[in-house]
Amino acid sequence: MHSHQFHYQAGVWHPALPENSQAQWVLVFGSRRAMADEAINGALGAAFPKGHVMGSTTSGEILGERIFDESLVVTAVEFGHSRIASHSVDLVDYPNLAAAAEALVAHLPVPGLKHVMVFSDGQQVNGTTLVDSLVQNLPADVLITGGLAADDDRFAETVVWHNDRVAAGKIVICGFYGTALKIGHGCFGGWDTFGADRLITKAKGNVLYELDHLSALELYKKYLGELAGQLPGAALRIPLSVRLPGASESVVRTILNTDEVNQTMIFAGDMPEGASARLMRANPSRLIDGAQDAAKFALQGLDGSAPQLALLISGVGRRLVLKQETEAELEAIHEVFTDGCQLCGFYSYGEIAPLLDSQVCTLRNQTMTITTFYERS
Repeated sequence: MHSHQFHYQAGVWHPALPENSQAQWVLVFGSRRAMADEAINGALGAAFPKGHVMGSTTSGEILGERIFDESLVVTAVEFGHSRIASHSVDLVDYPNLAAAAEALVAHLPVPGLKHVMVFSDGQQVNGTTLVDSLVQNLPADVLITGGLAADDDRFAETVVWHNDRVAAGKIVICGFYGTALKIGHGCFGGWDTFGADRLITKAKGNVLYELDHLSALELYKKYLGELAGQLPGAALRIPLSVRLPGASESVVRTILNTDEVNQTMIFAGDMPEGASARLMRANPSRLIDGAQDAAKFALQGLDGSAPQLALLISGVGRRLVLKQETEAELEAIHEVFTDGCQLCGFYSYGEIAPLLDSQVCTLRNQTMTITTFYERS
């Protein structure tokens, strides 16, 4: 497996795009403006005629140990002994998200399928429903990683790219095949809970109404103080830790939007009634340590092989909290991997990865999620 990276910023590619590359997998992460540029779309199609091109808008593009805004980061991967298959759907073509997920999986060949990557619209999709629907339609031993597209902290529109189609309301799935390919995964947070356990007393899907029979939105405004006027973006600083009765692990849920008229909060994943919830706040050093722990865990699936590529998907709230220290979590990850491992990825509205103590895939928020790749020569 060989990979090459390209960066588009201020109208210039660094380095120049290749001619007639043999790369089969082309990852594209970047700004809405760049993705809407038909000339860029055409240039990538010409440079990578055999490539499955896919990606999304972001809240920051990852290239090595650096983060960029309003740019495009392209990572082109050429496999030697492995293959991939991809398919995408537009939500408007299906009656519900479950039907869209079923159609996605139906277009992936099942024999030899060993891993699935998914990139989804981050505004129109309930990530919990998406992941649950994919799991229900995939073989039990096939794991899923990926993430939800982002739009900085604007929450206006997220876009997904698949080949010559770039649009909102889109989901793209990629299947990986081949005995020479090893794929690992790791996912850690680093947020600290505070305050009392609260009961989710009124919710529907990913829409939260009440905690302990009180307005959840008013509770958030109380803790945000002067930042309450910057909702919904400000709420990224205070995610919720949600635990179902009897569950072994909590999941972090982050806000996507607020509805002042109905006094509700819309989250990236389900907020089930009867679950317990606690507010969370950041400890910068623990966030960075969590990123490094994710990298260490992601090595385990490679059976001692050094990763050649690592795809990093991190929650946008981590970046808002870490600010100028954000690249420190990328540096901490790089320390775990060898110099021969290329890093790419983006800051997202939601991360998809298996739970650490099981093979159950779920939507995560405000975590650092890492998928590592190694192909035997």
